[in-house]
Amino acid sequence: MSEANHPEISWADFEKVWIVAGTVTKVEAFPEARKPAWKVWVDFGPYGEKKTSAQIAALYRAEDLVGRQIVGVINFPEKQIGPFRSQFLLTGFPTDEGVVVTAIERPVPNGTRLA
Repeated sequence: MSEANHPEISWADFEKVWIVAGTVTKVEAFPEARKPAWKVWVDFGPYGEKKTSAQIAALYRAEDLVGRQIVGVINFPEKQIGPFRSQFLLTGFPTDEGVVVTAIERPVPNGTRLA
């Protein structure tokens, strides 16, 4: 896409999005999902534990995710996904093979905001 399709935003706009580090505490199968997905619970430190449905099952096994730090957007409204209530957006990059989870290069405290 060209730059024209991506209007500039202000720093104040960026600050409205709470992009936060957290550690995956639990992962469960989500057989009701239309596309292969996991139910994922994440500890966001002072913001508490939140859950989401994430379409990352093509590239990640449940045991590979538990204990891993991820990056999530925690201030979107909750969203009902089938029988499951999603409380945050787990960030990643779509590829032909599946979604690649956003990686944190070295550990940071849970709840640390992206700056």
